[in-house]
Amino acid sequence: MNSGLEQGIAVRCIDIAKAYGGAAAPVYALQGVSLEVRRGERVALLGKSGSGKSTLLNLLGGIDQPTRGSRQVAGRALERLSGRELARFRCEAVGMIFQSFNLIPSRTALENVELPMIFAGRPPCQRRAEARAVLEAVGLGERLHHRPAQLSGGEAQRVAFARALVNQPAILLADEPTGNLNSTTAREIMDLLMQHVRARGTTLLLVTHDEDLAQSCTDRVLRLKDGQFI
Repeated sequence: MNSGLEQGIAVRCIDIAKAYGGAAAPVYALQGVSLEVRRGERVALLGKSGSGKSTLLNLLGGIDQPTRGSRQVAGRALERLSGRELARFRCEAVGMIFQSFNLIPSRTALENVELPMIFAGRPPCQRRAEARAVLEAVGLGERLHHRPAQLSGGEAQRVAFARALVNQPAILLADEPTGNLNSTTAREIMDLLMQHVRARGTTLLLVTHDEDLAQSCTDRVLRLKDGQFI
């Protein structure tokens, strides 16, 4: 087992930079960011649009690759993983929730939640039972066979939340999870999210530009500006 995980470190990144535009005229979304998050800790990444918050989350989720630097997430050194290993890492170790839900329009709520378990190689009967159970847990037991277009914004985000949780990841990465919701629905979604995080001791990295949300839901607030912590 990785020594960082043994020491209780869920996330460690060192001197992470991400540049776009090529070597001749690079534009840096992140500039030498280092971060350490302990298991079970709840951390907010706060900053304005373009500050590098989502870029950092995508790097920690293994969706993107840094220009330089190293990342250790859930005991895995991401730079050492093959494409197939990264896909399995995203299925098993981290759950990701996005502002735009990212549900597949042609699939029902139940089928959307089953997807991570398909990629993880779980048998069909187990997938269906566990997807149903987690959707019922988030209050969507009567909407299992509805497609995204038939759901409200709050219901769609609950489906996305269920999909992120179904493989019981140790780390949850939430990128503006309430950004497209009204204030009442946003509170309901965040209450649901925090109930799960506290009950299971899940590590949470929450990207937001909402100061009140960051202060009320997390143990620590880190501020990003122009691709650097301030």
